[in-house]
Parts: sequence; structure tokens; C-alpha cells
Amino acid sequence: MNAPTLSARGVSSLAIDATASADELEPEQALARALELAGVTEPLPRPQVATTRNRTITRRGVLWLGQTCNLRCYFCYFLDRIESREHPEHPFMSLDKAKEICKTLVDVYGNNAIDIQGGEPTIWYAILDLVRYCHEIGLEPTLITNALVLENLDKCKAYKEAGIRDFLVSVHGLGEVHDRVVQLSGAHVRQMKALANLRKVGIPYRFNCVLSKPVVSQLPQIAELAVKTGALVVNFLAFNPFEDQGNGGRRSSNNVPRYSELRDSLNRALDVLDAAGVEANVRYYPLCMVEERHRKSMYNFQQLSYDHHEWDYASWSWTGQQPQRMKQGPVSPTLPLTGQRLAWKTRRMREGIARLRVVGPAFLRAEKTIGRLGDRMRGRDALYRENARVRSELHCGYVYSSECQRCDLKAICDGFHGDYAAMFGTGEAVAVHCGGKVADPLHFIAAQDKIVENGAP
Repeated sequence: MNAPTLSARGVSSLAIDATASADELEPEQALARALELAGVTEPLPRPQVATTRNRTITRRGVLWLGQTCNLRCYFCYFLDRIESREHPEHPFMSLDKAKEICKTLVDVYGNNAIDIQGGEPTIWYAILDLVRYCHEIGLEPTLITNALVLENLDKCKAYKEAGIRDFLVSVHGLGEVHDRVVQLSGAHVRQMKALANLRKVGIPYRFNCVLSKPVVSQLPQIAELAVKTGALVVNFLAFNPFEDQGNGGRRSSNNVPRYSELRDSLNRALDVLDAAGVEANVRYYPLCMVEERHRKSMYNFQQLSYDHHEWDYASWSWTGQQPQRMKQGPVSPTLPLTGQRLAWKTRRMREGIARLRVVGPAFLRAEKTIGRLGDRMRGRDALYRENARVRSELHCGYVYSSECQRCDLKAICDGFHGDYAAMFGTGEAVAVHCGGKVADPLHFIAAQDKIVENGAP
């Protein structure tokens, strides 16, 4: 197939939509070809893993090394930053700065695992040194990757020696669909070779799949690929306009599926994974849009904190700030969770006060002290639930429909992303009635068997 060509700035010269090209195989054919490329002639034995139904707050952190990448996935949250070399978050940071952030995650936030991402972390000059360092300080490292570099077997061996925990591989389609979505011809072939290499070396891997419109018909086959190649987990992520995707018009009905368009294919994919005992997680998708049997796999902001493969809200609030995502400058002071709703609403006023030479430093110290005291006075679960509301309501503009108001699950469901509601409305919502209002975010996910790695979450 011919992938969309890139302009001088790297921006795709062709609009991405769901229209199949002449080179696109039927889903079952695409799966057969993918398995052949991945070196799987018959289903592999399932990896032996420990699981738990105990739900505690995650201790996993996240680090963005810089928005430099070797692909141009059209839905990328950071596409503007990846395209612009002048953006302060585009260049990769130094190894020393990355180590400082990782040490803070351990010492201040108590994190014991980390997702390292870029852009594309495998093309960063010091990635093996950072993996080794994280492993040494008890911050078990995962790389979120497109896996192109991992087609080299020696690279995989080097990661194994450095102490990598696992890879989270971005599988955004099979065959031509994946290549079209990531805008590079041959990307799927290289990714399947990488999966074969990871199995040879003995490095576990999981899948991330963004639910963009071109991939909808292939979701059951991606689930089968995970089962037959030995992926430990599959995450399905609704296509939401975080970060740069919120800036003007990349989302349209040509590339974003309605929640109802996804429903049948997603439920079938979840059935495949459930039957095989493979952990599945669906992010940012209304609870009413899946069959009841699959609500144990639904993770909106109210549930994310209880997924040990997701990020700790406390440390995420800190590493998500620009000083921790750019090459230049020192890291910023760490943040408490208390008061983030008020802080978000008053951020411009607070930024103005902080810039004042005389009172600014004292204001920042007092704010931090008050926040720390508030964290200690309130229960941890309550703090994280409040922060979940900040993320859904204030950061993403989630809204509820009239059906949502009647739904027994409203208190544990975010509803409809604000951008999605502006595009499609909220008419797809169907009130769920289950004999009483559900207020516990663990109500469904407590029935899910989740992987426990290395004896601890």
C-alpha cells in the first residue's frame, strides 16, 4: 500500500478517514497475515501470570522524555509538538533530568513502576541507561512504544539485560490499516517482527489500541492477535482530544467512530479476550455502551486510579507539568492533590501572584504546605476520586445527558467527553437500572482478574 506522504513539516498531505483502500485485507485475512509475520503458526501457550481482585491505588508513575517521534499517528495527543522543532516540549531531555524526575517519583510519591514515553522513547539516546537506572532504584520500567526499533533482535536483548519490565506496544490496526493510521508504509510488518523478537528474548508485552474509525472492524482480530501471540493485556482507548488534539478540527466523523458504532465490535473483542483469560481494559468509554458482563473492564477517571497499569494521579499531576516535559530548565516543585479543583479554576490568578517578586515565593510555599496538610487530613481514596472529577469535568469537559441523569451508574461514569458531545451529541446514552444507585467506583472492576507483576502491583 501507499501510505500518506508527509510534507516538509511532516504533516500528512492526505486526510485520514475510515475509507478502506484497495490494499486493505478483510479482517480475518489481515489477522492471518499478522500471525505469519509474528512467527505464530499456532496459538502459543498462555503465559503463567499471577492475578488479583484486590483493588488499591496504583503506584505507577509516568515520564515524557520529549515529543520527538519516528511516526505521525494522526490521533496523537502531541502531534503539534512532534511536528514543531521549536516547541519547548519537542526536544528530548537530558539523562540527568530524566533521572531526577524518576528519583522524585520514588522518594516523594512512592511510585514503584513507571511508563516511559516520548514521543518515541526507543529513539532517545540514553534510553538503556534510564531503564537500567529505574530498575536499580525500584521503579520498574515499561516503555510505551510503536516497536519499530524492536525489529532489531539485538536491541531487544539489550533491553532485557538493562532490566526492562515490559513493553506497551501501540497496535492501532492490522496490516494496511495500521500503516495508514500511523502514516508509515511497512510499520505493521516491522511491529509484528518486533513481537516475535520480544518472545524470543522473553520480554513481556501488552497492547494499546486507540479506537479510531479505521480500526473498528478489526477489533475482534486484534484481540485474537493478542491471545495467539501471548500479549498479557489489551487496552482499548477511546479517541479523545487530549492535549494538541483539542486544537482545531482534527477530529471529525470521518475518523472518529460514534460510541454506538464501536459497541458490537468492541463487545466481540472483549468476549475473545475474556474467553482466553487475557486482561482487557477500556478507557474513557460510557459504561452503558458495553454489555453488563464487560463492565468489569471499564476504566473511566473514577476507576483509573485502581488499575496498576495506569498512572498515579498525584505524580501524574506533577510530571504532566511543562517543566517536567521539556529539555530546558529545572524541574518544578512537587504538588499535593488537595485543592486541585480550586487551583485549576484560579490558575491564572495564582500564576500572576507567583510571579510577584516579593510575595510570590512565600505564596507558593504556603500553598504547598496547606495542600500537604489537606492530603494528610483526607482519606486517600477520597482525594483520588476528587481528582478524577477534576480531570473529567474541568480538563476534558465531560457532560451528562438526560438519560445519564436517570442512570444508576452516573456516580461512577464520566458520561460523554465534551468534544465528543459537541460533535455527536449525547443521544446514544441509555440509562442503566440495576436496583439502586451505584456509588462505589470498584463496583464492577472488583470482579476483574488483574495481573500482578513480580509479586507486587
